[in-house]
Amino acid sequence: MKPQRLNYGDRVGVIAPAGPPVEEELKRGLGVLRSIGLNPVLGAHVFNQNLTFSYLAASDEARLEDLHCMFLDPCIKAVFCARGGYGTARLAPNLDYSILRCNPKVFWGYSDITYLHTAIHKYSNLVTFHGPMVASDLGRTPINNETTLSLRQLFIPENIICRYPEFPFISIQDGKAEGVLVGGNLTVLADGMGTDFELNTDGRILFLEEIDEPAYRIDAMLLQLQFAGKFEHVKGVILGDFNLKASERDESQNVLRQFFNPYKFPVLQGFPAGHCAPNYGIPLGTRVYLDATARFLQIEAGVK
Repeated sequence: MKPQRLNYGDRVGVIAPAGPPVEEELKRGLGVLRSIGLNPVLGAHVFNQNLTFSYLAASDEARLEDLHCMFLDPCIKAVFCARGGYGTARLAPNLDYSILRCNPKVFWGYSDITYLHTAIHKYSNLVTFHGPMVASDLGRTPINNETTLSLRQLFIPENIICRYPEFPFISIQDGKAEGVLVGGNLTVLADGMGTDFELNTDGRILFLEEIDEPAYRIDAMLLQLQFAGKFEHVKGVILGDFNLKASERDESQNVLRQFFNPYKFPVLQGFPAGHCAPNYGIPLGTRVYLDATARFLQIEAGVK
């Protein structure tokens, strides 16, 4: 189920379903949304930092209330997340997915927001967007122009085409595949194994990104997905930016190559999405055509 495209002048909600945003960064990010023709509206509890747990923007009830209110408000045409961090797993069991099914809108974020992407796909069947967040990405100085341009896909329902050499693609495993795009942050996906919000990869194209994890942790999390059967029926894999320390790059690259070497599905590395700049937004839940041999991607539009 695709949300409606945005129009210039639309009111869009900005919420903090995970960690607390830095106020100055959020203000700059709101300015970027205004610069592309949107009218951002802050959730009521964005700055109600949790007194018990400093890593949460507000209490679970308050953060969930902001999410519900933005989807229920007919004047709000999209919901953007201010930042990630941690906390969305605490919301997933109590989220009213019928609200999202009955009021489909653009939902945009990444990192810890991966937990909500996966839960929403499973229980609301809504296309959502893995994309740069208002404070942690759009609030950076200087702002990356390509990151901002990726928001254009919300206004114009056209396929996203990415090819080498414009994109720094590397083929880890040659081949072609087509399927529905799912995935997000590797740590969050691994955390969801064995829960009611576990990722379904059967017949799908899996996207993975990460930030600053040592090689052994990447190895361990990939094994966790493997042991959970997540690579048995997957059609292909797209690897985003892993934002690695220089000391970890070579070993982590060896981990990725050795891990995927036994599989027959295509694996394309180097899509600039995740904890990186530029950080391209991509619609999860749409169909993607992957050609790792030619280093080419075509992703179906996420809005209608």
